[in-house]
Amino acid sequence: MGPQRMIRPRLIGPLVIAPVSEAKAARHLSAASGMVVAGDFLYVVADDELHLGIFDTGGQGEGRLVRVFPGELPDDPALRKAAKPDLEALVRLPPFGNLPHGALLALPSGSRANRRIGAVLALDADSRLVGSPFPFDLSPFYMPLEAAFPALNIEGAVVLGTDLILLQRASRKHPRSALIHLPLDEVLRAAGSATISASETARVRIVDLGTIEGVPLGFTDGAALPDGRIVFSAVAENAEDTYRDGPCVGTAIGIIGTDGQVEALYGLEPTHKVEGVHATIDGNVIHLLMVTDADDAGVPGKLLGAEMPSHPQTRAGQDRDRQRHS
Repeated sequence: MGPQRMIRPRLIGPLVIAPVSEAKAARHLSAASGMVVAGDFLYVVADDELHLGIFDTGGQGEGRLVRVFPGELPDDPALRKAAKPDLEALVRLPPFGNLPHGALLALPSGSRANRRIGAVLALDADSRLVGSPFPFDLSPFYMPLEAAFPALNIEGAVVLGTDLILLQRASRKHPRSALIHLPLDEVLRAAGSATISASETARVRIVDLGTIEGVPLGFTDGAALPDGRIVFSAVAENAEDTYRDGPCVGTAIGIIGTDGQVEALYGLEPTHKVEGVHATIDGNVIHLLMVTDADDAGVPGKLLGAEMPSHPQTRAGQDRDRQRHS
């Protein structure tokens, strides 16, 4: 079963980058794939870039780029896809080690051997980036997961309590989305260490998000709420595997309860390929910010806004209502 109700997002603005002196620097972020709102800043990663985008949280004006990895990516789409680090998620880490104000952690998908290197970007007291990013090899965390997920594809991450929760995305060939719980203290120790051993401590919960037009919905991002629930974005992309792209036939925004079950699921109308989500609660309303993947390098991704109920009727309750009126 797919989404039963709809959310209508509004356009806040395109993810346009201010001109810079580098000849090959992007003028926009197209394949936005993860986001964090911290202080006055909206930080965005794109899965086909070596940079992080920094924007105003209100979507006003042009953004700027901060380099995450050295080098340059090829312009040819196929070569670029093969070479890119595939950063798919961005999450804020709490203070640890010699980072008293925490950091941003950019996470790769893990879908190929060259897609396991993430990056840590330190923050100051005003949530500004400080210092230079440093690489974080996620292989010790990702490799043990490949037994459970032959098509590993990490697309989102949230810090919730004592866990870092990774969101595994489903595909047509491997239609299983999942929440992967890693001990946060182990991740933080690893982030500050050059050499770590393989981790066998992950807890995995499979989550059925349903389908749209027969295509399984798969996680693309998540945001933790203060009450322990998770707001997530998911798309139904008609692609055979985690490497090839396909048309997006639908997008959903939902809530996972503290029991790990899907509490609510809303479709997005019109469809946008949302790959990053941020959520805040104000009374009975959840306010959403979302970034999109344009699936076209020549088109900017978008910053969208929307609202949804903070305590919607559960999907089980919706099912009972339909049965009573059938």
